[in-house]
Amino acid sequence: MTESQRPSGEYPMYPSYGNGEAAYPPPPSYQPAQPVFPDPMGPGPAPEPPAPHRRVRKPVALLAAVAIAAAIVGGGTATVIGRLTDDPATTAAAGSGVVPGTTVSQSDKGTVAGVAKALSPAIVEIGATSTAGQSTGSGVVITSDGEIVTNNHVIADASQIKVTLSTGRTYTADVVGTDADKDLALIKLQGASGLKTATLGDSSQVAVGDEVVAIGSPEGLTGTVTSGIVSALDRDVTVAKEGDNGQSRGQGQEQQGGGRQWPFEFGGQQFNGDTGESTTTYKALQTDASLNPGNSGGALINMNGEIIGINSAMYSASSAAGQGSSSAGSVGLGFAIPVNTLKADLDTLRAGNGS
Repeated sequence: MTESQRPSGEYPMYPSYGNGEAAYPPPPSYQPAQPVFPDPMGPGPAPEPPAPHRRVRKPVALLAAVAIAAAIVGGGTATVIGRLTDDPATTAAAGSGVVPGTTVSQSDKGTVAGVAKALSPAIVEIGATSTAGQSTGSGVVITSDGEIVTNNHVIADASQIKVTLSTGRTYTADVVGTDADKDLALIKLQGASGLKTATLGDSSQVAVGDEVVAIGSPEGLTGTVTSGIVSALDRDVTVAKEGDNGQSRGQGQEQQGGGRQWPFEFGGQQFNGDTGESTTTYKALQTDASLNPGNSGGALINMNGEIIGINSAMYSASSAAGQGSSSAGSVGLGFAIPVNTLKADLDTLRAGNGS
């Protein structure tokens, strides 16, 4: 056998066909189409790759059709996707009983400043005039046309009600319904529209230690913001029950400029004055957020910007000791009517019924 004298690598080596050695490939049984390669010794035209237009256009057309269909379906598609994927936001909105309104922006969520910025426009100052004098309280806007929730003791027996928005604009309001047993009232602004509304949350989800924000008009200082935590749940708070002809109004009214605080009983003791013989008891949220005269009827808000309670009573050691109420201040014991109590009572208030 004669060996080749050509140096190794001068000819290309091909894989063998069963003999384990390099060999030339066997000739094909037919003449294959020869590809065109560029000349390695000089520039030449590059081969054009095949363009299977049909295969490319079909999926593009399909995607376009899907996009158009999705645009037509719009919100319905989002709802279906939310249900199919059990999106927490969709589930919460559908089943929590939360009444939507103003919300805290995502970037501000969880901050006192963010809650105050979002909710302050939905909290108002209420000035009520009666034969006993003038009182100042607060309220929460729940509809864009001016339905406002407050405490019954803020507006009971009032002959005139003036409401001041955070913008400074003033409206006259009418009483729609009251419920003295729950110390709640619903009033309606005359000729209002396009107002920012508060989101009514779910007080059954509140836990001790949750951070909260209170907004109201203590001593007539509109839009005052304080913060704290939920100190306790289900406190039995007893307050004076406003009757006809203002029999308990003189001692319970929150008068402008340092008037008496709303008296209440807790744990068998009376605070801020005598509650009188006609009283009502409700389960309250306790908070250490600073509350002062004029906060009644205002909002207790969680860090998502949802109303969880209507502020209704606050303890003051100085007034309990018989000192002048003008020197009274918050000592971190405030109480709020749970928002779920309000939501359950709304239909009754709107119908003009109540105790």
